[in-house]
Amino acid sequence: MGSVLIRRCVTCCFLQICSLSGTLTSGQPSRVLPVTPFQGRVLLLTICAAGIGGTFQFGYNLSIINAPTSHIQEFTNETWRMRTGRPLPDQLVPLLWSLIVSLYPVGGLLGALLAGPMAITLGRKKSLLVNNIFVVAAATLFGFSRRAGSFEMIMLGRLLVGVSAGVSMNVQPMYLGESAPKELRGAVAMTSAIFTALGIVMGQVVGLRELLGGPQAWPLLLASCLVPGVLQLASLPLLPESPRYLLIDCGDSEACLAALQRLRGPADLAGELAELERERAACQGRRARRPWELFRDRALRRQVASLVVLGGVMELCGNDAVSSPRQAQVYAYASAVFSQARIPPEKVQYASIRTGGCELLAALLSCVVIERVGRRMLLMGGYGLMTCWGSVFTAALCLQSSLPWMPYLAMSCVFAFILSFGIGPAGVTGILATELFDQMTRPAAYMVCGALMWTMLFLVGLGFPFIMESLSHFLYVPFLCVCVCGAVYTGFFLPETRGKSFVDISEELHRLNFPGVEPGPHVDGPEVIRSTEL
Repeated sequence: MGSVLIRRCVTCCFLQICSLSGTLTSGQPSRVLPVTPFQGRVLLLTICAAGIGGTFQFGYNLSIINAPTSHIQEFTNETWRMRTGRPLPDQLVPLLWSLIVSLYPVGGLLGALLAGPMAITLGRKKSLLVNNIFVVAAATLFGFSRRAGSFEMIMLGRLLVGVSAGVSMNVQPMYLGESAPKELRGAVAMTSAIFTALGIVMGQVVGLRELLGGPQAWPLLLASCLVPGVLQLASLPLLPESPRYLLIDCGDSEACLAALQRLRGPADLAGELAELERERAACQGRRARRPWELFRDRALRRQVASLVVLGGVMELCGNDAVSSPRQAQVYAYASAVFSQARIPPEKVQYASIRTGGCELLAALLSCVVIERVGRRMLLMGGYGLMTCWGSVFTAALCLQSSLPWMPYLAMSCVFAFILSFGIGPAGVTGILATELFDQMTRPAAYMVCGALMWTMLFLVGLGFPFIMESLSHFLYVPFLCVCVCGAVYTGFFLPETRGKSFVDISEELHRLNFPGVEPGPHVDGPEVIRSTEL
């Protein structure tokens, strides 16, 4: 039943994206142009090519590290014994393993800081292609680590795949958001969350003991990240660059028109070209902003506040704590919940796959409905449902020793919590930097967002064991407070961006930042061009 529902959601997503042929400029279905087989297909292929080597790698490398935990620890101990003649001290084994796990978010932070300059200098598509250098280097280190007898190669490989994930998590939604028409921008950008969840599920499946999770195959498991990288290198060069980057950053009108024609098919492009020219005029004479400049610009205060608050809420809302295999300690806690529900230890890994499947299903559903209900409703509804299910989860943990059916309720809350997170916060938060910032501030905004995300991910993995030890069954109370704050902030301060062009969004944000002041030529900032000043 679940697989049928997922297939239906995938079909709905693809049909919605392929409906591009009739919803380009006016938002109404075209009745004049016939629907050709190629119409909308290039955009769909662009989504797949960017995603398979982008956020798919992020989710995949998050989850595959859990399966070979014991095997890598044994390899580390044996390597140390061969070098020194004595075994590794017991307290250093978990320390080295924690270092291997923690180097991934450290690399992600470095990649997030690198993504902005790469997107500006190389462009969106070339940045994704060049990013695969880190993947190839990491896969080589993983594949030969056991033969070389070096656990340091595993550490360096984890750092490099983290850098790759940090770059792709920023550049992919930027690339897709700039390439999609405004009517489908939310659905297209949401595919980043879909590929993240798909990567988590595939990593869990490939890491099964029956596949590559055995004691001899773990180097191949870690090195398998090379496969999606090769797929992206083979497909993405055949697809167009972001039209906005070509026109606004490069000033190449002909290349922009050619890219639009490939992405949109034979539809009328006059309306979209006019919007692009308005956006180009608003950005003319300005340079790309640096991250720290965003915090000093009064015209960006609401955008930056929304990015920081909602980005922090997404990482601190507790999803990683209850369900996701994003840190080894967190994964162990989710496994403990399944064990309390009397799931045999050898079956826990299959129950964990269902958590990834829930996140994938929720992302697919969100992609289908985002252009119908809007961003604000998904965020508020997602955080509201998470608050409800988190409360029930806390009550179930407190009563699991009194009532025999409470562990099953706790396990059900895990899946319901993931679905609530995936429907709203997981994907919508990643769209904010694309829609709330213009072409000159968007790369810097993604650098801020990425640095915040990876830092929070590292801190949650580091501090969760202490929270669990101190709060016991009430460990979810702080996370519930964060969810409530996210819903309240979204309801009062986040503007709706559904169906609006980037220029329209900038003008609305200007009115919110400067009440009573009409936007000038540069609708998103007070920066003055002084080329005529004596």
